[in-house]
Amino acid sequence: MSRYARQMILPEVGAEGQERLARAHVLVVGAGGLGCPVLQYLGGAGVGCITLMDGDAVEESNLHRQVLYTMGDLGQPKADAARRHLLASNPALQVTARVAPLDAANAVGMVAAADLVVDAADSFAVSYILSDECQRQGKMLISASALGQSGYAGGFCGGGPSLRAVFPDLPAQAATCATAGVMGPAVGMVGALQAQLALKSLLNHQPSPRGQLFVLRLADLQISSFRFDEAAEPEDALPFVATAHITAEDTVIELRDAAEAPGLPASQARRIARADLLAAELPRKGRIVLCCRTGLRAWGAASDLKAAGYGNLALLAAGDSA
Repeated sequence: MSRYARQMILPEVGAEGQERLARAHVLVVGAGGLGCPVLQYLGGAGVGCITLMDGDAVEESNLHRQVLYTMGDLGQPKADAARRHLLASNPALQVTARVAPLDAANAVGMVAAADLVVDAADSFAVSYILSDECQRQGKMLISASALGQSGYAGGFCGGGPSLRAVFPDLPAQAATCATAGVMGPAVGMVGALQAQLALKSLLNHQPSPRGQLFVLRLADLQISSFRFDEAAEPEDALPFVATAHITAEDTVIELRDAAEAPGLPASQARRIARADLLAAELPRKGRIVLCCRTGLRAWGAASDLKAAGYGNLALLAAGDSA
């Protein structure tokens, strides 16, 4: 046990805490800028079973912030490369790699198998899907986001407020690391904080990360936090669904044009731009599923329809697959 000696000497960990970590199963969704430090620190701490899920491959533009990877990993699935590096560092770990994106269909089983879930995905849709599923199953969710020189991390669900209670609405526009840039140490700090919150939760240390949000604004050299234990859940949250959830009775609207998305998410899908939705006289009965790549455009379109009196709405973030 010399590997964990400096950790076990802490009175709040000890042999019992180390054994608790060895028995734990953590699901980490995303093996990018946040996921890399999360995986390294959870593996280093001796979390016995880690399932990591990511559908992307390693690119050279990742390496300035995703320091788990090397030039030899270029083109390889991130999940496989991350697993290989984790086991090279700690062969005693049980690491399962899933080279696939998380969606509303597979989230049910993935969350059910884990004791704790870490949201390290660069996707609004994935974050809300994980929050919804963790809330249903009573599992703790450690969620974070980072961009530029700023980010946040916090503990959600598991008997406390969900991510939707703190962030009930999506932003009007979505910036990404590719479009807005990111400082490597900034995203690394947020990911390391996620790992600390995850370990604190697994060890049942008090105060609990549940209901606590940390905000890092490193451009201004500011770090703050606040509790949201009493935050109310939104009453009319827009659910995300998977393609597998679409039925023949659904009205499916693809908001992208054919150049952006050559395929359709369902055989009955119609292409209608957001600006033309209200004039399309969509049926008032049955569910309307709005589809785009990230879910952001679908969220805005659903807000338009809600304001016009439509009630049964769902969102599909199809990525580049549809």
